[in-house]
Amino acid sequence: MSNRETYNDAFSGTVDKGIKAILEGKEEDDTKSLRRIMLKVINNNLTARQKEIIMLYYFKNMKLVDIGKELGITPQAVSAVIVRARQRMLRILQNYI
Repeated sequence: MSNRETYNDAFSGTVDKGIKAILEGKEEDDTKSLRRIMLKVINNNLTARQKEIIMLYYFKNMKLVDIGKELGITPQAVSAVIVRARQRMLRILQNYI
């Protein structure tokens, strides 16, 4: 079995859980505006590659391995893009919170 298929692709931190909860819309009414802001940040402030990978990971619930196969890149590269995209999103969101 290759490393590609056994790669651990779970982000388990509180930041990731918070982002998933907000984007899935399972939070209270007070986070609806935060969800709208996050969607605007994703659409307007991320690179095309970051946006594509964030959409696949958070909205289509694809695993890093599957995203990598679809895009022709390694799971490690997918992970790196997600980390950079989350950092950018959180840096921009700090202006709103």
